[in-house]
Amino acid sequence: MGRSSDFRDTVMERARRDPEFRVGLLTEAIECVLNDEINVAKVLLRDYINATIGFQELGTLTKKDPRSLMRMLGPKGNPSLKNISSLLASLKKNEGIRFYVQALR
Repeated sequence: MGRSSDFRDTVMERARRDPEFRVGLLTEAIECVLNDEINVAKVLLRDYINATIGFQELGTLTKKDPRSLMRMLGPKGNPSLKNISSLLASLKKNEGIRFYVQALR
């Protein structure tokens, strides 16, 4: 079942005005990548991108066609590790944050 447009609008509106929420979206997306939850990560990344930088600007930063980026993060997209890495590096740089991984038992 897909999400309603009202929910998506609410997420995007909050991400635009709340820096901590934006960082939370990006953090959750990275955790999903690390935990092999790629489909969830793609949804979170699309929401983050749409609410912040946009696919046009991301295409400029990553030197990739914005339509290719949209397809990569679409429901049938299968992004390579290189593409995900490049995308995440650009997003964290744009947001002005760094991530550190901590292993827990």
